[in-house]
Amino acid sequence: MSKQDICSLNYEEIQEEMKRIGEKAFRGRQIYEWLHVKLADDFSQMTNLSKSLREKLEAHYEIPKLYVAAHQISRKDPTEKFLFELSDGNMIESVLMKYEYGNSVCISSQAGCRMGCRFCASTIGGLKRNLATSEMLRQIYQVQKISGERVSNIVIMGTGEPLDNYENFVKFLHMISDEHGLHISQRSITASTCGIVPKMHELAEEGLQITLALSLHGSSQEKRRELMPVANKYALPKVLEACDHYFEKTGRRVTFEYSLVKGVNDREEDIRGLTGILRHRNCHLNLIPVNPVRERDYQRPTSENALEFKNKLEKNGINVTIRRERGSDIDGACGQLRRRYAAGNKGETDETICND
Repeated sequence: MSKQDICSLNYEEIQEEMKRIGEKAFRGRQIYEWLHVKLADDFSQMTNLSKSLREKLEAHYEIPKLYVAAHQISRKDPTEKFLFELSDGNMIESVLMKYEYGNSVCISSQAGCRMGCRFCASTIGGLKRNLATSEMLRQIYQVQKISGERVSNIVIMGTGEPLDNYENFVKFLHMISDEHGLHISQRSITASTCGIVPKMHELAEEGLQITLALSLHGSSQEKRRELMPVANKYALPKVLEACDHYFEKTGRRVTFEYSLVKGVNDREEDIRGLTGILRHRNCHLNLIPVNPVRERDYQRPTSENALEFKNKLEKNGINVTIRRERGSDIDGACGQLRRRYAAGNKGETDETICND
């Protein structure tokens, strides 16, 4: 019989679970602190529990393990990339980015992805499975333990579509911001979606205060279809309506992510299209010169062309920035390290400092 994932139980659930097995509720509170504050990854570390209780926990519950398969440290900027192996052998990626204002971790929400965005390495090979709530939490816990530094900001923009793993994703948001755990402010959490309209509306009603980021990537429905198969199901006007609903319900300004692809969506017609979409919305546009992916043909524009594109949008009244490039020397794009590892090109060691 398989063991229950104890790390996916929230603060109330773990207390109820302890009562169900004949223990006092306060034991659940102790265990929760060990898992989500002290970041224990083994029951033997829970030294204020009796030996008999630890043995009972070991027999019936599990703490899902994330093993470090590769750890890359950039020479260009304070960025580190982690390739974690899950207990079933699937691989996921997380990225630690250090800024003056604190440490930000980008995590994955699925092993693989079925959205099929044409410029993204994460979709190559499709979706393997959803991540459990615990597997999303433990990416942050592992990064914090390895780095020895507090994580203050979270970005769910790694491998996977979080709204395609909705229940586990929302539970993760509640648990990571819970005052009994790491208590990271929801206002310091950003989640990216390619535009799953029904779930966007549902998320707007959850009473959360996270920032929603829409992967726009096209200035029209036709351009989105060219780059993002999901646009065949959810038309751009409906996606924008869902963004407006999220802003109305939460008061949180939506961020629009726009991967700049040379010769595809960086033209004058795209400036006009984006202006029409964004000018009258309280939002922010984040331009991301696309990271080249070996398996894809798309190319990034030059820095000069990206800056010109940005400046023209600003003149049209759009609140826009170009995302600062991070981790380009350590397979920075989503899915790149996972793909390289799967292909058997692991490098000389699991831990590398890249300086090319």
